[in-house]
Amino acid sequence: MFADRAKIYIRSGKGGDGHVSFRRELFVPDGGPDGGDGGNGGDVIFEVDEGLNTLTDYRHKRKYAAQDGQEGGKRNCHGKSGESIVLKVPEGTVIKDAESGKVIADMSGENRRQIILKGGRGGIGNQHFATSTMQAPKYAKPGQPCQELEVMLELKVIADVGLVGFPNVGKSTLLSRVTNAQPKIANYHFTTLSPNLGVVDLDGDGFVIADIPGLIEGASEGVGLGLDFLRHIERTKVIIHMVDAASVEGRDPIADIHAINKELNAYNPEIAARPQVIAANKIDAIWDKENDPVEKIRKEFEPEGIKVFPISAVTGQGLKELMYHVKGLLDTMDHKPVVFEQEFFPEDMFVRENLPYTVEKSTEEENTYVVEGPRIEKMLGYTNLESEKGFAFFQRFLKDTGILEELEAAGIQEGDTVRMYGLSFTYYK
Repeated sequence: MFADRAKIYIRSGKGGDGHVSFRRELFVPDGGPDGGDGGNGGDVIFEVDEGLNTLTDYRHKRKYAAQDGQEGGKRNCHGKSGESIVLKVPEGTVIKDAESGKVIADMSGENRRQIILKGGRGGIGNQHFATSTMQAPKYAKPGQPCQELEVMLELKVIADVGLVGFPNVGKSTLLSRVTNAQPKIANYHFTTLSPNLGVVDLDGDGFVIADIPGLIEGASEGVGLGLDFLRHIERTKVIIHMVDAASVEGRDPIADIHAINKELNAYNPEIAARPQVIAANKIDAIWDKENDPVEKIRKEFEPEGIKVFPISAVTGQGLKELMYHVKGLLDTMDHKPVVFEQEFFPEDMFVRENLPYTVEKSTEEENTYVVEGPRIEKMLGYTNLESEKGFAFFQRFLKDTGILEELEAAGIQEGDTVRMYGLSFTYYK
């Protein structure tokens, strides 16, 4: 089974907590603080592996986590940093936020390795909080939390040209004739169950062509296999429509082209607007020379600027002209590969040092002001307010962050109450 899509959960490592300890040695009964810093948590890194061509590995294992940093120790011992986890993916893999569908990273082009989630920084030990007036601080900073995210991995093949058409029109045969690819070929529908890539060599210069598995009507809405493979055409610059000009199975080639264009437009209008070429295949099976179906296709589409090439994938007739025309179209276009721009930035979800807070006057209690937000909640989580020195440390935090200024701007007076989650205290200058 060709796996080109997988949803996984990833988590970076938590930073190790800073340590609280004091130097205790013979003849040094009142040594200073010597708590060490915690280690940094490991990162989650994605890396391109040239030897991979599917996302099969991520179908069997869904959760990936980097190591947490170790807590700091006594005697200024620094905790060990957690190891990062490196996830190998095939080139062309697009990493998206599973909830919003926005692109986090496109592992193609020059982007071979990218950190997706950063590990938390280790907290600092109590030795860093010692001052001339506070020589025995009994608190340390905890490590920063981990980052976690559910992501969708989508493999979008990297090819210059996309070969599309209904099942059994001869796409695999064409690919085998013009490239070094060896796709499975048989006379039944849906022989191709995964995109096949091949390189067309034209006098030392060429391009990559992808055989996109057979589309059917309703593919853009998830009918059949179409939706599973439409994503593989997103990077292509030119589209070759292949039709059965001889109507061997009774299909109308003109109706087929309109149907596929409808599906492309429904999936992504930008793709449908790209340059197109029509390969009218199986001309070796046309017996009615008076009613030439190729001429009917030309009258329908060449006025729109879409060139029609009569070909026979079996005998090779017309293939050279078709390939050189496609190469000419590519030569007029930007040679840079199609790369999806980043739309989702995980670091914005995990702002650490500048967490928000709000300062508001209570509408329910008189002379009361409410201060809330992740930054306050985090600070309360690692400060011992029952300690006189811990409370003094918290007061400095309120001053340094500008919260006291905002309270005064909001009109607070001496004797008013300040409420922060479960904590209440009276305000005095």
